Amino acid sequence: MSAEAVDGGETPVRVTEAAASEALSLLESEGLDTDVAGLRLFVQQGGCAGLSYGMRFDDEPEPDDAVTEHHGLRIFVDPASQKYIGGSTLDYESGLQAAGFHVENPNVVSECGCGESFRT
Repeated sequence: MSAEAVDGGETPVRVTEAAASEALSLLESEGLDTDVAGLRLFVQQGGCAGLSYGMRFDDEPEPDDAVTEHHGLRIFVDPASQKYIGGSTLDYESGLQAAGFHVENPNVVSECGCGESFRT
């Protein structure tokens, strides 16, 4: 997996080629400039286990974001989320029953049954 820390810091998350390809395709379909815009990965309060993942496209990073690039996709992670998802891998899975992005997080001590929320 190629990853480059754009801001010179540690790589907060890794992104598989499949996830980067899917996200880049979605970014382009939204008309966003993939050289500047990126995918924001964050953690928010909520869900049965206490915390849940969130993702959205942003036009540009915030000043205090960790910014990395993976297979041409820029990833933005805010400092508060970094402590929960550092070392995680973002993947994209497609199958007969479902398709979507999935976060493999080594910091998780338990997840809810639906897999949408977690506890560290």
